Amino acid sequence: MSIAALGKAVSIRALNKSYGATLALDDVSLDIPAGCFCTLLGASGSGKTTLLKTIAGFETYDRGHILVGDADIGPVPVSKRNIGMVFQNYALFPHMSVRRNVAFGLEMRQLPAREVTSRVEEALALVDLTPYADRLPRQLSGGQQQRVALARALVIRPDILLMDEPLGALDKNLRQSIQTELKRLHAAVGATVVYVTHDQEEALFLSDQIAVMDKGRIVQIGTPRGLYDKPANRFVATFLGECNFVPAGAGTLAVRPEKIVVGEAARAAEHILPASVASVDFIGRGFRVLLDYEGTDIAALVDSTDEIAALAPGEATLFGFRQRDVIDVSAP
Repeated sequence: MSIAALGKAVSIRALNKSYGATLALDDVSLDIPAGCFCTLLGASGSGKTTLLKTIAGFETYDRGHILVGDADIGPVPVSKRNIGMVFQNYALFPHMSVRRNVAFGLEMRQLPAREVTSRVEEALALVDLTPYADRLPRQLSGGQQQRVALARALVIRPDILLMDEPLGALDKNLRQSIQTELKRLHAAVGATVVYVTHDQEEALFLSDQIAVMDKGRIVQIGTPRGLYDKPANRFVATFLGECNFVPAGAGTLAVRPEKIVVGEAARAAEHILPASVASVDFIGRGFRVLLDYEGTDIAALVDSTDEIAALAPGEATLFGFRQRDVIDVSAP
C-alpha cells in the first residue's frame, strides 16, 4: 500500500457545539466524498476552526455525529483517530532532523524499522525534500518547513487530512507556490482534505468543494465555480469575490466586476446606465475602473484599450451588462 491509497468519505450530521451561551456550531451538516479537497471558508468567528477541531477530536460537541467512512468517530480518542494534521505554525520538533520529524508518527505506532524507512523516503520524495532529509527545521525556509509538515501528516496514511490555515504565515509569492504544490500533491495522493481558510482566492484555487460558513452555520456548499456564478445570497456573493449591487427600481441587480463593460462597448449591452468615473487603475491584464452611479460605487474589470486608458476622474461615461450575467441574490 502506498501513500496514494488514501481518502475516506466524511459525513457530518446535525452537529451542535456551544461555549456557554455562544452557539459555535449550529446544526451543521456536510458530506465530503472520499478523495475530495473540501475547504471550510469563513471569517474569524464563523465556526470553521471549531468544526475542524471537532473532526480532529480536539473539541467535543453537544449533539450530532461525525462519520469517517462508515464509522462514527465521536467516541474515538484523538490518538486512535487516523487523522493527519497540518497547522499554520508547522509544529515541527526543532531538535529532530527532517527525516526524524517525518518518521515520528510511524515510530509512535511502533511500525517495523524497515517499513518506517521505506515510507519516510516515499513521503520525502513526494514533497521534493529528499536532499534535505538530514537538516534541522531551522536550516529550512518557511516553505520547506511547511512541506515537512505535509510529509509528516501524509506518511501515516491518514483517513482524512485536516489543515488549519496552513499557509497563513507565508508571504504572498511563497503562499501561491505552496498552493500549487498542494494541488499537485492532492492530485497525486487522492487524500480526503478538510482545509480551513478565510482567503477566498485560496479556496477558489484549491478546492473541489467549498462550504461557506457564517455564525456557526454552513450558508452554502458547492464547487468553486458554482458558488461564484450562483451564490445563494448577498453574503456569499460578497464574501466569495467582489460583487456590484446596481440600484434598479425597487431592488438591486448583482453583477460581478468582470461582467461590466464601460464606454462605447456598453451600448451593445441589455442594461445601459450613465455614470461618472471615480478612478482608473492599470492592473497589468487590464484596468480596474471605479464608477459612481447614483451614489453607488460600481467596479469594472475591463481590457486595456485607448478609450479606457483615456478616461479621467469626473468624466461622464456609460457602463452596461447583459441580463444573463445578473446574479440572483434574492435569498435571505
